[in-house]
Amino acid sequence: MTDFLDTPSGRRIAYNRLEGEGTGVVFLGGFMSDMEGSKATALEAWAKMQGRPFLRFDYSGHGVSSGEFRDGCIGDWAEDAQAAIESLTEGPQILVGSSMGGWISLLMCKRLHTRVAGLVTIAAAPDFTEDGFWAGFDDGERQTLMQEGVVMVPSDYAAPYPITRRLIEDGRDHLIMRSPLALPFPVRFLQGTADTSVSVETANALLAHAQGGDIRLTLVKGADHSFSTPDCLKTVEAAIFEVLARI
Repeated sequence: MTDFLDTPSGRRIAYNRLEGEGTGVVFLGGFMSDMEGSKATALEAWAKMQGRPFLRFDYSGHGVSSGEFRDGCIGDWAEDAQAAIESLTEGPQILVGSSMGGWISLLMCKRLHTRVAGLVTIAAAPDFTEDGFWAGFDDGERQTLMQEGVVMVPSDYAAPYPITRRLIEDGRDHLIMRSPLALPFPVRFLQGTADTSVSVETANALLAHAQGGDIRLTLVKGADHSFSTPDCLKTVEAAIFEVLARI
């Protein structure tokens, strides 16, 4: 059943929460995705079988939460995630971040400290507003963005993405690959080699940049960005089990 959280920022966040015993798991979704996606719902079913607490939610402008997608930015969505974790979970959590959710989850690791027991990322896309969109724009697209406030970017999934000036400029305030990134708990990065949205080079760069004593990267040959085949979902579950066993 979907419930709603009114955050300190005045946004209304939709969520589904399972009660249970032991360390909880929080799923953080990707850019323009929602909590009804295959990974979120599969992990909820897994957590239910385990009797483990689980939380999935929609950032503002995503799914059935309040707001319009094109009005949002990384800072807003990180605030949403922090409010959800702080208000709707108890004790240290394992964060599972997919694509943009990988970036958001890394921001949560920096902000929430003792509330994070471990981390699993799936095709994590840290700093993608700068290193993906902005770096990929030509001079004309950059000029359009700065003057008109938005550029439409083709998507592999649905309608074009509206990339706004606010998204780009706010993203620069939340970059994590330009400063030390301490992850002092079990971390498992997962990445498909056939991912056309996030490259293996990005995954390797994140592995090299992160600092911690228990950090591993698993490459899955042939897996795409969705990472949602039955085998890929089993790989995610196995990574969570690994983290649980080591905390």
